[in-house]
Amino acid sequence: MTEFIRKRAKNAKNDILSGATVALALVPEAVAFAFVAGVDPLVGLYAAFMIGLITSVFGGRPGMISGATGALAVVMVSLVAEGNAMGAPEENLGLYYLFATVILMGIIQILAGVFKLGKFVRLIPHPVMMGFVNGLAIVIFLAQLKMFRDADGAFFTGSELWTMLGLVGLTMLIMFGLPKFKVTKKLPEALIGILVVSAIVIFGKLDVATVGSFIRDGGGEGLKGGLPQFQTDIFSKVPFNLQTLWFIGPYAVILAAIGLIESLMTLNLVDELTETRGNANRECMAQGGANILTGFFGGMGGCAMIGQSIINIKGGGRGRLSGIVAAVLLLIFILFASTYIEQIPIAALVGVMFMVVVGTFAWSSFRILRKIPITDAVVLIAVSLITVWKDLAVAVIAGVIISALVFSWENAKRIRARKRMREDGTKVYEIWGPLFFGSIKAFNEKFDAKNDPEKVEIDFVESRVSDHSAIEAIFNLVNKYEAEGKSIKLKHLSEDCKVLLYKSSPKFREVIEEDIDDPRYHLAENPEAFTKGLSEYKL
Repeated sequence: MTEFIRKRAKNAKNDILSGATVALALVPEAVAFAFVAGVDPLVGLYAAFMIGLITSVFGGRPGMISGATGALAVVMVSLVAEGNAMGAPEENLGLYYLFATVILMGIIQILAGVFKLGKFVRLIPHPVMMGFVNGLAIVIFLAQLKMFRDADGAFFTGSELWTMLGLVGLTMLIMFGLPKFKVTKKLPEALIGILVVSAIVIFGKLDVATVGSFIRDGGGEGLKGGLPQFQTDIFSKVPFNLQTLWFIGPYAVILAAIGLIESLMTLNLVDELTETRGNANRECMAQGGANILTGFFGGMGGCAMIGQSIINIKGGGRGRLSGIVAAVLLLIFILFASTYIEQIPIAALVGVMFMVVVGTFAWSSFRILRKIPITDAVVLIAVSLITVWKDLAVAVIAGVIISALVFSWENAKRIRARKRMREDGTKVYEIWGPLFFGSIKAFNEKFDAKNDPEKVEIDFVESRVSDHSAIEAIFNLVNKYEAEGKSIKLKHLSEDCKVLLYKSSPKFREVIEEDIDDPRYHLAENPEAFTKGLSEYKL
């Protein structure tokens, strides 16, 4: 019992300290993403607080951090701009259309969880996962480069640049050196780096960009704010009709898809780092509920954050307490500690994020590129580039499509037919390989109905009839032989195949041979096109 209490106390300590580090890193990220979306910094900070808290308590992955993200912000910016154009500038309609969209986005995500769509993340191939983390690492790196610009958008030069680089380098050195030399295990290295660099800047009176100056340069008035307020103006400023749904619907679907893909892929990554398993469907519902709430209380919506999640895991945060502490501390910063948080130098936070980039990037991908199939290498590189060029959702969907097409193409070439003659003059076709929509053409080319003998037997014992397109190919083949006046027998079809062929025509009861060795497997779901095609042959 004593050992159990000691272990729980240690886990709680790690969660609290790691959560504190994450809270500090959340501030500039949330503010930056709010500026990207074209809304007030508090809209991003409120989203980080509410989404982080709800998903930490109810989500499917303890230790994973959620909040306002750049992947969603880049979609929101056009939504806010279009919404603002619908009314006078002082009405700020774009913001309220954003809230309504985030609410609808949350509803879609809850439905994804209810219908257990989270399991489809398992269909994402490993090269896509590696491309995802590489692309995301590059995106995080490029996002930090914006911190090396002044208020006018020009890159720092001279002493200003060298000071920034020195502080960033010092933060990275602290984070790299502490674990190497085992200086301390009491505090997360990221938190120590932020505190040390902040102390150097404050006591050395260095003129560098801080969280406060960053907010003010972006047009904000500071970090200070109150508790999130219920946005009653949504109901008066956003008309709830089909025209509004037509406007916000596509944005809500895109945001929901991006949010779920990023969250579930981050969940998978955290699973690998912690060697545990999260619940994807529960995470979908928690993300949806969090977005509905944040929409009603003035937040910009969000999803899982890979950078902050990795900071948390590397800092020892494993339980739900780490995410709760991060969210609650973020609110405390907004309410009471804004003066102190605004003094943190941006360079310290950039250094932390650069170390996240180093930890996120799959460096092993360079080593294995020459060892894996060329198609997997192409997928890995393509997903990385598309993530940087477009966004995460487009990259993952493109990667899955490319992988699926490559898989279908490779399997389509594996269909074989071994031919032999029996003493009674029967020609036997022994089919090898998967029979599905991609291999039907090659399958049909194996047969010569016109020149084959009077008796033909097709044995599927070494084949697998994978879909209904394959069933239709078998159906057409039988009809072709019968049109030539020849006898054909089918052996070793699965129960699904036989049932569908029996339904299509009674004659198949004479064509199919029942055998105790018949395979047992199920077909893919029946597409409407095939059902319509078979109906033409029904007697």
